[in-house]
Amino acid sequence: MEPLKTFVTRTVVLPIDNIDTDQIIPARFLKGTTKSGLGEKLFSDWRYDAQGGRNADFVLNRPEAQGARVLIAGDNFGCGSSREHAPWALCDYGFRAVVSTSIADIFRNNALKNGLLPIVVEPALHKRLLAGPGAEVTISLEDQTLRLGDGTTARFTVEPFARYCLLNGVDELAFLQAADADIARFEARPPY
Repeated sequence: MEPLKTFVTRTVVLPIDNIDTDQIIPARFLKGTTKSGLGEKLFSDWRYDAQGGRNADFVLNRPEAQGARVLIAGDNFGCGSSREHAPWALCDYGFRAVVSTSIADIFRNNALKNGLLPIVVEPALHKRLLAGPGAEVTISLEDQTLRLGDGTTARFTVEPFARYCLLNGVDELAFLQAADADIARFEARPPY
C-alpha cells in the first residue's frame, strides 16, 4: 500500500446521494480475489452501456476526470452491503480519498484498511465542492485537513491506528508482521 501523507489533486464530482456498494462495484465482479483490474469495473453500470461501450455522459469517462484522485460524492456514500471490493475498485481506479457529508460505517472501515481515505465535511463546504468539479484541493492526512485553492481549510478526523497505517503505507497484517521479533520475544518469556 502506498503511504498517504499530503497530496494535491483535482476533484471528480458525483453528486448522487445513497450510492451503495453494488453501484460502486456490481456483485457480478466480486468473484475476483485480487485488487488489480477492479478500477475498470468501478461504477460499471453507469460507465458502460449494454454493449460495453463507454457512456460519454458519465463523469469518469470525461477527459477532465482523468488523473483526479479525490471523489466528491453525495450524502451517505458506500451504504449497502459490506464488500471490500468497493474501496479496492476506487483505489485501483486511482482515487486516494472520497469526500461526502456522510459515509457508511462499514465502507469507511473497509476503505481505511485498504488505503482509501474517507473524509466527512460539513454541508456548506460539501455544497461548494459539488459546485466546483475539477477544483484543486490539498489533502493532508498528516495535518488532517482538506484545503481548497482559495485557502479555505476543513479539519477531518481519522482513528489513530488507521491514520498510522495510512501514513506508513501498511495494512493491519503488515503492521503485525513488523512486530514479529517483539512478539517472538514475548512468547519466549517464561510463564509468570
